[in-house]
Amino acid sequence: MKTSILGLIRLCRPANLPTAMADILAGAAISGLSFGILFEEYFSFNFSLNAFLLVLASVFLYAGGVVLNDVFDLKLDVKERPERPIPRGIVSLRTAAVFGTFLLLSGIIMAFLVNHLAGIVAFVLALTIVLYDAVSKRYEILGPLNMGVCRALNLILGMSIYGEILSWKLAIIPLIYIYAITLISRGEVHGDNKKNIIRAAILYAAVIFLVFITIANTGLKWSALACLGFFAFLIMGSLVKAFRKNSPKNIKKAVITGVLSIIVLDATFVMAYDTWMFGLIVLLLLPVSMLMAKIFAVT
Repeated sequence: MKTSILGLIRLCRPANLPTAMADILAGAAISGLSFGILFEEYFSFNFSLNAFLLVLASVFLYAGGVVLNDVFDLKLDVKERPERPIPRGIVSLRTAAVFGTFLLLSGIIMAFLVNHLAGIVAFVLALTIVLYDAVSKRYEILGPLNMGVCRALNLILGMSIYGEILSWKLAIIPLIYIYAITLISRGEVHGDNKKNIIRAAILYAAVIFLVFITIANTGLKWSALACLGFFAFLIMGSLVKAFRKNSPKNIKKAVITGVLSIIVLDATFVMAYDTWMFGLIVLLLLPVSMLMAKIFAVT
């Protein structure tokens, strides 16, 4: 079988990768990385090497995870998502498995280049990713919880930039948020998941409240509050539409909006802990992600 490069790229879900980058920048900002440290002078864009390595590590880990997800899902995708690269025969199962494993290992190595703590977090994250792909996603409660833990660990990976993790409790926020999105995604193929949407709405409200408390504890910056309002508008608006018309199409849109809005959530963290300028840079990943979502699948 001749493997398509575009097929390998599609397996990596390019539109989702900016959300992984945003997690790292948010975690690093929470741990003390500031706009002034990240950029040497004005907009010269001389990135901190450690921040750059962690961003790459996160992207590789995320990409490896979604590639292996399709490897483990082949039998199901043949029936429900035959348009994906592996069931279409664009990429062989063996090539995808090797590629996904390579990406995960590369991500771990890059994190170890930053410091030992980051490497350990990346290693645990990789194990958690494989656990989700191979086992836990088949279970109604364990699957969403496992996925939430993956995203929480990605934020913690960003926090580990200075070799210590001081605000790990904030990782409960992305854990709850991703748990909610995963609940919504259960109806992506067949629809009819109003109960899960109601549960997700409650979890979304909890996330918004927890982020507001976080902003309050860091000084109630107007930029962070505005960003939180934008985040709430995006996620709740798509959820209401999916509830009113509980079709696979609307559910899929709610899932996509939820995934891409992780960038807005991360930008809110950055604005709360540093400056609106640093947060705006993170927020600008959103249009990049949205543009790629028009070309590549998100879910």
